[in-house]
Amino acid sequence: MPEIAIITTGGTIAMVRDPSTGASVPASGMNVHVAEVDGLSAIAKIRHYDFSNVPSPYMTPSMLWNLSRLVNDILKDENIDGVVITHGTDTLEETAYFLDLTVQSDKPVVCTAAMRNINELGTDGPRNVVSSVKVALSPASRGLGTLVCLNDEIHAAKEVTKTYTSNVATFDSPGYGPLGIVDEDKVVYFRRLYYRENYRVRFIEENVALIKTFVGDNGRIIEKLPELGYKGLVIEAFGRGNVPPKAEDALKVLIKDLSFPVVITSRCFKGRVLGIYGYKGGGRSLQDLGVIFAPGLSSQKARIKLMVVMGLTNDLTKIAEYFQHS
Repeated sequence: MPEIAIITTGGTIAMVRDPSTGASVPASGMNVHVAEVDGLSAIAKIRHYDFSNVPSPYMTPSMLWNLSRLVNDILKDENIDGVVITHGTDTLEETAYFLDLTVQSDKPVVCTAAMRNINELGTDGPRNVVSSVKVALSPASRGLGTLVCLNDEIHAAKEVTKTYTSNVATFDSPGYGPLGIVDEDKVVYFRRLYYRENYRVRFIEENVALIKTFVGDNGRIIEKLPELGYKGLVIEAFGRGNVPPKAEDALKVLIKDLSFPVVITSRCFKGRVLGIYGYKGGGRSLQDLGVIFAPGLSSQKARIKLMVVMGLTNDLTKIAEYFQHS
């Protein structure tokens, strides 16, 4: 029988309802039950690793790094056919993309979660775990990088995002759609990623800031970043990659005076950032300053990637090269 490793990290999928408050809270030992969902033993031998039991807003860069190293170690075992990771939904996409960039094996890695705890009506956790194990067992999942499987849809870690605060159909890949689905009889893929990246790093740069620009942004927050210990910045800009003029002034100081890597993304869900506009604060003007564009990444994933590539180099030209295929 094939063998799948299930790594539990916590999240709603490992929570119960507090009878006194009605709130969802982490439950002692609940992670074990996540790995013992009915039906799993019929399709695979399960090896459980209890990594953590925390809400996903508690995840940190160092935890992501330790999780990646654990996954890499597990997948070296020739008896393991794939890994399923249970996680909270709030930051699942960051964890999945970090693993996509740093896990070296072609064996399937699948992240899953739940929007409803085990005590709620219509809990989605058990179904998501079983479906994810099926994805990890599918030969077609090999070489696709880290995948995200919820609600019987399979998404690429690079593309997927949480789109709804409460609905079980929260995960989507805007502009792309799912890679495939889990049907009753088999796993079905519709497409593959044209290009994916993977890096062998020995450390990451945790001190990368993420700022969303806004109407009237005067750049004062940007100016303070070096004092606060940050070494890099992702700025979520308007439209094609544009910011207010005073924000450009602050970015100029970071780049020209401090050799501070600055990556631009857009607050739009779909489309690419590109240096089109030549006015002060426009994308072309920012590009001339040395701002790095992340053409197809969300801001939170551009931050993950910058943390990883800054573990390889601090040279702005080389960092820009790593972002050319985003």
